[in-house]
Amino acid sequence: MPDHLFLIPFLAGLPLAVLLPLLGNLLRLRDEWLAALGLAHLAGAAGLAGLSLHLPAVLGAPLGAVLAATIKFLSGARGNSAFAWMILAGWAATLLLAANSGLGEALAHAVVEGQLYFASARELGIALAVCVCGLLLVPRLTPRLVRARLFPLYERANRLPAWRWHLGFDLLAALAIAVATATLGLMAAFALVFLPSWIAFRRAPDWRRAAWLAAGIGLAAYGLAFAIALRLDQPFAPVLVALLVVLAALPRVRHGERFEPGNRG
Repeated sequence: MPDHLFLIPFLAGLPLAVLLPLLGNLLRLRDEWLAALGLAHLAGAAGLAGLSLHLPAVLGAPLGAVLAATIKFLSGARGNSAFAWMILAGWAATLLLAANSGLGEALAHAVVEGQLYFASARELGIALAVCVCGLLLVPRLTPRLVRARLFPLYERANRLPAWRWHLGFDLLAALAIAVATATLGLMAAFALVFLPSWIAFRRAPDWRRAAWLAAGIGLAAYGLAFAIALRLDQPFAPVLVALLVVLAALPRVRHGERFEPGNRG
């Protein structure tokens, strides 16, 4: 348990460490794992723009990410190519905003690297609200998204309103990644989306256990990284990313068929 001075920052990131890996599983299922980095870059740029208007980054960042997810959905873009465009646009916007405003590069780095140690009850409340919303929606969205991946013509043949769950997931992912970017940092948010799901897809025998494994890895890595960062007086985000990289590089503990979206749902 962290020192009481850092209890609220610790709790502010904890819900995101559970939710992001679950969203990462679904993004990997849809071959859109680059969404984490694309949305995070645009969220960082929007957070910086919000700071220039005296809005907290944790409020400004979601607006940019949700807008980007909506445009992406309306354009009909699928796969990682759309998010590669977001990375480039977000990166350029962040640097240009930093260079042409009174904020300077220091605040730009703060948005990109996160401000977990300075998180307050506001960040905690927003993270809890997003996590509760996500944990309520993910079980409802998952079977529909899995079916859309394995049987892409089913929705059209049965005239199902598929746009509702596809747009709903896009907005949920955008909101969660944006809040995580403003709180944990851009690369920490990306690592929590990408690496736990990467490990889970390689080691879990089915979808249910892949979800439990990804969430467990995110939660354990977050807690351990927070303790190490405090004990060694290090910035949190790079410690978390390094720890997840080490976990992903460990040899597989079990042998047998790895989980793939096309094998088991």
